[in-house]
Amino acid sequence: MSFEHLPDGLGIGASAPRLTWTLPKGGGSQEAYEVELTRAGRADRTGRVAGRDQVLVAWPGAPLTSRERVTVRVRVWTTDSDAPSGWSGPSVVEAGLLHAADWHAVPVGAAWDEDPEAGRRPARVRKGFHLDGRVAGARLYITAHGLYEAEINGRRVGDETLAPGWTVYPHRLRYRTHDVTGHLTEGANTIGAWLGDGWYRGKYGFDGGTRNIYGTDQSLIAQLEVTYEDGTMAIVATDGTWSAAPGPILTSGLYEGETFDARLHDPGWATPTGQGAGEWTPVRTNSRDLGTLVAPTGPPVRCTEEIAPVEVTRTGDDRHLLDFGQNLVGRLRVTLDGPAGTTVTLRHAEVLEEGELATRPLREAYATDTLILSGRGPLSWEPRFTLHGFRYAEVSGWTADLTADMVTARVYHTDMRRTGWFECSDPLVNRLHENVVWSMRGNFVDIPTDCPQRDERLGWTGDIQIFAPTASFLYDCAGMLDSWLTDVGLEQLPDGTIPWYVPVIPGEPMWTPIHPGAAWGDVATLTPWTLHQRFGDLDLLRRHYSMAKRWVNLVEGLAGSTRLWDTGVQLGDWLDPAAPPDDPAAGRTDRYLVATAYFAHSARHLALSAAALGEDEDAERYSALADEVADAFRRRYVLPSGRMTSDSPTAYALALAFGLLTPPQRQPAGDRLAELVVEDDARIATGFVGTPLICDALTDTGHLDIAYRLLLQTECPSWLYTVTMGATTIWERWDSLRPDGTLNPGGMTSFNHYALGAVADWLHRVVGGITATGPGYRKITFRPRPGGGITSARTRHETPYGTVAISWEQTATGLTADIVVPEGCEATAELPGCTPVALGPGEHVLDTARLAIKVA
Repeated sequence: MSFEHLPDGLGIGASAPRLTWTLPKGGGSQEAYEVELTRAGRADRTGRVAGRDQVLVAWPGAPLTSRERVTVRVRVWTTDSDAPSGWSGPSVVEAGLLHAADWHAVPVGAAWDEDPEAGRRPARVRKGFHLDGRVAGARLYITAHGLYEAEINGRRVGDETLAPGWTVYPHRLRYRTHDVTGHLTEGANTIGAWLGDGWYRGKYGFDGGTRNIYGTDQSLIAQLEVTYEDGTMAIVATDGTWSAAPGPILTSGLYEGETFDARLHDPGWATPTGQGAGEWTPVRTNSRDLGTLVAPTGPPVRCTEEIAPVEVTRTGDDRHLLDFGQNLVGRLRVTLDGPAGTTVTLRHAEVLEEGELATRPLREAYATDTLILSGRGPLSWEPRFTLHGFRYAEVSGWTADLTADMVTARVYHTDMRRTGWFECSDPLVNRLHENVVWSMRGNFVDIPTDCPQRDERLGWTGDIQIFAPTASFLYDCAGMLDSWLTDVGLEQLPDGTIPWYVPVIPGEPMWTPIHPGAAWGDVATLTPWTLHQRFGDLDLLRRHYSMAKRWVNLVEGLAGSTRLWDTGVQLGDWLDPAAPPDDPAAGRTDRYLVATAYFAHSARHLALSAAALGEDEDAERYSALADEVADAFRRRYVLPSGRMTSDSPTAYALALAFGLLTPPQRQPAGDRLAELVVEDDARIATGFVGTPLICDALTDTGHLDIAYRLLLQTECPSWLYTVTMGATTIWERWDSLRPDGTLNPGGMTSFNHYALGAVADWLHRVVGGITATGPGYRKITFRPRPGGGITSARTRHETPYGTVAISWEQTATGLTADIVVPEGCEATAELPGCTPVALGPGEHVLDTARLAIKVA
């Protein structure tokens, strides 16, 4: 049993959380279920409820009240048994603080004067308190203006980092609920928190960044609620009785890095006997609309892996160069012991240039951490309020030997559950897929970012729009992206314009003021639909439906009666490899062709969403609109000869993948697309828009062999070129590193950027062979299409219903496939040369040589 899209039910923000369960193995399809809710010691059951629903089932009882804790169990009746199953193990859901009136806390922070235009030394805040009895339970509800890391009695609370994450703070600030029962003791206690600037008031954005985007205060908002064994409660909330002092962090910034002076640190500062360095003074209380505090809908950012350096090279008397063998996002943890005042500097970069860290691509993200040793013995340290994108690091200021066991790279990202795996017989393709996974990890840091290393790291709407099908296969990102889409809706302009990136920050002169742009704005229609299809969440589709309508209505007005969106600022096929380094939008494809194609595609998907939601009038209206736009597209952009006005791979890929051509036009368009690919020796010729579509466009028009040639090309530009050049993540540009080993001269050159890795969705569906044909994979099609010399593949995905998998191998007589269908699902296998075979839940072994009925 699970609740909403959360890894556990503690502190949930929904008063009526939806329930999801998986069926017993071998039980067949569900016919009915019964849910038991135990609240305040009383168990209530729904009785037998007929139906197959088992994913995101409506809460069957009275809504939760704030802090209420309910134990939930389920049992089911299936087609293979007249008796019910046993009860599931108990799962507990506990509501957070659901109403503003539940909060007693106010924001508190340092009261000393600060220069708001300069870097400011972070504060720590704390409060001593006395508990008069034995503790039965305790919850800490906590958030901040800025970032925080809490301690109670010297013990850290939780393990998340960069909390509370980045949302549109004026409207939504996340708080998290922690069970801190084990942190407390009868008698004297102390709670404290480190504070950091983060996105709230730190320097962030382009061209040197902007400070104080959301405010100038750095404040903790915390409410500790303690329940004694006799049932009475004590509340310790942030208020004017707390104290503040400067901490041992001297400077901290998401781009800049962090400086820590261990001489100023008392490890017991948040204990009843600790003092810390500096004088503790009363805090300043600040203001917050407590109605804007919301519980999370997804997991936090955490350390998910530790990587040791594969090579440590001394490059000077006090310099060492470290290679971790993998481009990653995270921080270094060092363990050092030296004289007081020894200053050790840690610098980071993704690649090397002439044997040194290549820092030019970082622009003004200095990615430098500094540790000043205390001289009090060995110290293990890592920064708290910053992250870097790097494979290489330089440690300077350390004259002794530096060994691999003294430095560890700790990998951080939103701690989503891994749900998708793929591998095949081609090791280069496997490395490509692994690079996609690593780029997703590095760029899903609370929001879906474009790059994790330079002075940007923004939630670009177009990037996730094209990558969402891949992302939703690899990880359970529904809760995280649902939260981010909520912010997209909040940032949507009154006229319906979707910003280029969300949350919105200053971006003059190119990105501010905001203009509506195709492919980027279409995140409003396409990404909710993708998430609905992958996770079976109709309510998610409903929540974002009005945003999608406002977007399509805006574009309809811009296009006017011609139904052609041929005006305004458009990025076109961004980063087409033919575009010059200083003008990524200057590709081969008419940018208004791209805009009109997306107009039709969004209108079509809005109609699909309306139909799924029962909005029949809207479904009819937007379906007709999509037809009109497609007709206008053909009149303007398709020549009588059947070719397109932009004779480019992206133009054909858009027209084919978006269904904009008439049946007689499709095959000539597919043939011309294949010709263009072959003429360019199967080197990639698409940017952000064309890249996710081109392999499908070739496959669906009978050119699977050309799609494989494109996939397996190793010359620049191509997917596997980056692999042969040693890439361990997806690059922003096809030639971020040029064949001669030099860096692309463009000012926008990242080596960790997931957009061009959207081809992994084709790997999962076409090479691997798994396609969701019903929301949440309730219906599945297995259709592997081997080619390119790839002789085997294994693909697995954890759906809301359970594991779906296929492992296929070519043999001397055909193809064999081991297939797993989740309980409660139905599937069709379409193996090469064979008629479709219907499959039920369970494991199946199919052999094309033995299937009785073959296609003539």
